[in-house]
Amino acid sequence: MEKEILEHGLNMNRRRFLSRLSLGLGSAALGSLLIPDLFSKGKEELAMAGLPQFAPRAKRIIYLFQNGAPSQLDLFDYKPLLQKMHGQDLPASIRMGQRLTGMTANQAKFPLAGSYFKFNQYGQAKAWISELLPHTSKVVDDLCIIRTMHTEAINHDPALTFFQTGAQVGNRPSMGAWLSYGLGSENKNLPAFCVLLSKGKGNGQGVYSKLWSNGFLDSIHQGVQFSSGDNPVLYLNNPDGIDKVDRRKMLDKLAELNQESFKEFGDPEINAKVQQYEMAFRMQTAVPDITDFSKEPEDTIKLYGPDCLVPGTYAANCLLARKLSENGVRFVQLYHQGWDSHGNLPSQLSGQCMDVDRASAALITDLKQRGLLDETLVIWGGEFGRTNYCQGLLTKDNYGRDHHPRCFTIWMAGGGVKPGVYGETDEFGYNIVKDPVHVHDFHATILHLMGLNHEQFTYKHLGRRYRLTDVAGKVVQGLIA
Repeated sequence: MEKEILEHGLNMNRRRFLSRLSLGLGSAALGSLLIPDLFSKGKEELAMAGLPQFAPRAKRIIYLFQNGAPSQLDLFDYKPLLQKMHGQDLPASIRMGQRLTGMTANQAKFPLAGSYFKFNQYGQAKAWISELLPHTSKVVDDLCIIRTMHTEAINHDPALTFFQTGAQVGNRPSMGAWLSYGLGSENKNLPAFCVLLSKGKGNGQGVYSKLWSNGFLDSIHQGVQFSSGDNPVLYLNNPDGIDKVDRRKMLDKLAELNQESFKEFGDPEINAKVQQYEMAFRMQTAVPDITDFSKEPEDTIKLYGPDCLVPGTYAANCLLARKLSENGVRFVQLYHQGWDSHGNLPSQLSGQCMDVDRASAALITDLKQRGLLDETLVIWGGEFGRTNYCQGLLTKDNYGRDHHPRCFTIWMAGGGVKPGVYGETDEFGYNIVKDPVHVHDFHATILHLMGLNHEQFTYKHLGRRYRLTDVAGKVVQGLIA
């Protein structure tokens, strides 16, 4: 009994000690939340002191992620040899025993599939662009087309997770969360990281919240998902019978209670929750204005197309991404589902391109007209590419393609990248022959454009310093203007 009483006394003393120790820091943190300008000497405090580490080329990012893996061989990487050898078996000397998915591993033959679509060259770089992308072809001189992306992952979940978090497993911060942690938002009334979802006409692969997770970072850095409908951000509006004054009083009382909890437990996640409540309160004014397209000029609506007035479409999300970015959101992530073309590719791909071509090009044009493209990095691409051989039965006008991680195409625009075509694949479109770009290299280059050294931009968790690029990656200087 005496031992139990002694231990209880020690615990009480420890609690009292921690409470007193945290009082000054906790009060300062709470004061800075409730009175944002109390300790701020600039227009917005950075999430980390000393960042960016050098002059950035880009201030913000819009990532147009094409979930399911677009076929580079039908869109950007023209291979005449595939047309000539259509139906012939892929030479073993080219495949070199590469790992295959379970969907084609048991195929006796690997018949080469030439693209059903016509290609033409556009722009100063004479870049080959498919007839499916007529609008993209008009902005090709603004694009940095990377034909030699490659990854280790061969299935959707790990490949998608790898691109978004730098690891093929979960519980890692997403790219947007890293940038929120490092650079914060330029607008105190909007989060640093926003997520928009849309579905195409093709075979879809799911997306899930771990892709915009904060991982082991504070929860304030998690992506805020916007949805279509009357409430773009769930639970943001006040419930019936509660007005803005009542909500303010409630938040003040809640902050006081949370501060008491912080004094007792010292858990930084308590303050993170208070920050989230305060952000939600400020967003109540900012979000309705951002999501209202009624004030957009008629020529802007015409540029994006009529679908931009339909909430939840890819076109509407591209326009919303421009508005969020223009208003200081650091990282806007779009996910457009429907690119998983294992069969009936010509039909599915046509539908997908009709969804995204006009709006993607419109976003580039819109940002450029507003003088924002130079400081906004736009990225377009999926988690891996598609095979040069057919999955299943092959006909002249119908085929499917399996997953291909060895080489695929993405493009970037604005934000300090060099327009043109980067990298070269072999004449079969199967292997890289010049200038490979790994996912870690891609991340390192993006961080560099944002003014961050990927090797020094770390977070200590469970005794180890983590970074977006893990223990690899190099900045690809050839991509930078």
